[in-house]
Amino acid sequence: MQIIRGRIIKPLKTVIYGPEGIGKTTFATHFPDPLYCDTEGGSHNIDVARTPVPTSWTMLLDIVQEIIKDPSLCKTFVLDTADWAERLCVKHVCDKYNQSGVETFGYGRGYVYVYEEFGRLLDLLSTLIERGVHVVVTAHAQLRKFEQPDEMGSYDRYELKLSKKTGAQVADMLKEWADLLLFANYKTLVVNVDGQGAAKGKNKAQGGQRVMYATHTPSWDAKNRHGLPDEMPFDFKPISHLFAGTAYTPPAPAPAPAPAPTPMPTPAPTEEPEVLEGDEALAAMSAASDPPRVSDAIPKALRDLMESNRVTEQEIMYAVSGKGYYPGDTPIANYDPAFINGVLIAAWAQVFAMVKTNRTATPF
Repeated sequence: MQIIRGRIIKPLKTVIYGPEGIGKTTFATHFPDPLYCDTEGGSHNIDVARTPVPTSWTMLLDIVQEIIKDPSLCKTFVLDTADWAERLCVKHVCDKYNQSGVETFGYGRGYVYVYEEFGRLLDLLSTLIERGVHVVVTAHAQLRKFEQPDEMGSYDRYELKLSKKTGAQVADMLKEWADLLLFANYKTLVVNVDGQGAAKGKNKAQGGQRVMYATHTPSWDAKNRHGLPDEMPFDFKPISHLFAGTAYTPPAPAPAPAPAPTPMPTPAPTEEPEVLEGDEALAAMSAASDPPRVSDAIPKALRDLMESNRVTEQEIMYAVSGKGYYPGDTPIANYDPAFINGVLIAAWAQVFAMVKTNRTATPF
């Protein structure tokens, strides 16, 4: 058995949450070479690199997979925000099981499905970490009533604005996944102004300085594994040393042996063009052509998947008719919305696989 000793330097999984408007999106711009996946549209006034706005859960997973394939696209991947990404996840689950809402599953099953599906995203983000890219996830905070089983009474505390129904709690999974969990808030001082004491007299709030916390307290969740102070200014400088040199380059493959010398080829009277097969042919055709123009009548979530994967409306119609769902001449805009959301979008991987199979089976 191989035993690995010492510290392992890897990129960091960072979660930053706080009330709306405190500056979480701007804060993330200071991480090394960030690439934003903006699920809520909060970065449009910031000069950053960003992916197309994901209009479906499938598209969000595809974006992460594309960066896994080419980690040179960025040094930090920013998912802004987790709670809006969860909304895409919930819609995906409801469409997949043809339910009107997550509560209609019964017995909490809907939340279990959302928990499992959101775990797929975190698994992909962990793979991105292994590819040498930092991951930053922002989220909103909300106040919840909290009651400890061994204490009398309850109190308010700040928590991630994510699902906390039944035992499948997305918020808890995200906190466990993170290496660094930071809570940002406004630090407010309450000052008595009439000399009768804060308990009975008239008080006034002062301050409003933005700070961040890196240690758990009864009032909020936070954690770190780097000995950070409990409280810091909401600024990148106090944590910048954690990201200096942590991003690593995956080991390069062993150099290929030098090719043996070959004799000079005999000139042929004519040269046959290279014949590409399978995925190589598909890649060559895609690279040589512009993305197909998809009708605006098709729902945007499906339209985005089709355009990003260079799939035409005719290819979708052919695949759908091949399975017997609709006649081959039925426009996608006339499909039942439940079919579009629950089959074409929710099962896009299988739909796209059929399209590629049809492409290779069609003679050109």
